[in-house]
Amino acid sequence: MASLTSARVLRPIGTAGGLFAFGLDVGKGLFKRPFQLREFLQQAWFIASVTIIPTALVAIPFGAVIALQVGGLIKQFGAQSFTGSASVLAVVREAGPIATSLLIAGAGGSAIAADLGARKIREELDAMMVLGIDPIQRLVVPRVLACMLVAVFLNGLVSVVGVLGGYVFNVLLQDGTPGSYLASFTALAQLPDLWQGMAKALIFGLIAAIVAAYKGMNAAGGPKGVGDAVNESVVITFILLFVVNFVMSAIYFQLVPPKTG
Repeated sequence: MASLTSARVLRPIGTAGGLFAFGLDVGKGLFKRPFQLREFLQQAWFIASVTIIPTALVAIPFGAVIALQVGGLIKQFGAQSFTGSASVLAVVREAGPIATSLLIAGAGGSAIAADLGARKIREELDAMMVLGIDPIQRLVVPRVLACMLVAVFLNGLVSVVGVLGGYVFNVLLQDGTPGSYLASFTALAQLPDLWQGMAKALIFGLIAAIVAAYKGMNAAGGPKGVGDAVNESVVITFILLFVVNFVMSAIYFQLVPPKTG
């Protein structure tokens, strides 16, 4: 009984260690040649095709909710002229990367885990290793790079759609003026805010792809094991994304002083 309890306690530690080691293997695989360009393009197109429409649809309520909440709060302080700037900061810094990462993990990551898990239980990965082909270099690296690329572009899409949605809702529902909303963009926002959002999206895409690939390549127990691997990959990715988002935001605010109006 004691051994069973200790095994359950140590299991998350073993998973974290295995995930870290897998990430290092993926890093080494980035420099191996030949680079699988065709696989990379196919995976990038697939991930973009399954995430672009949900991302655009999610970005609209994200921008609207932020505009309504921020606009209502700022109105209490009599600073309606800063509504546009505050909404843009919230979307670009936080909402854009988070919405992108959740969809990348939920749609793209689950597809990666399911694909690699199916290959694992069909023993395709073992056959590749017998033939001298590295599955990480052949299958995982193109998927990781594809997730990172698509995450950056989707973050730009979320930022644009979110800002436009906030603009519409602020003007229509909160009696804001288009001129003051647009003029306040540069009052508090600055260029490093955009770079931070892009960096977050890039790292979030990396994390989602590595976790999904790790769980997929370690699936066991038939089709049920593949389903469990998909569920676990999504849950683990969500937890890691929120933790990493907090750390990156804290570091950013220490390195880049906020702009004063």
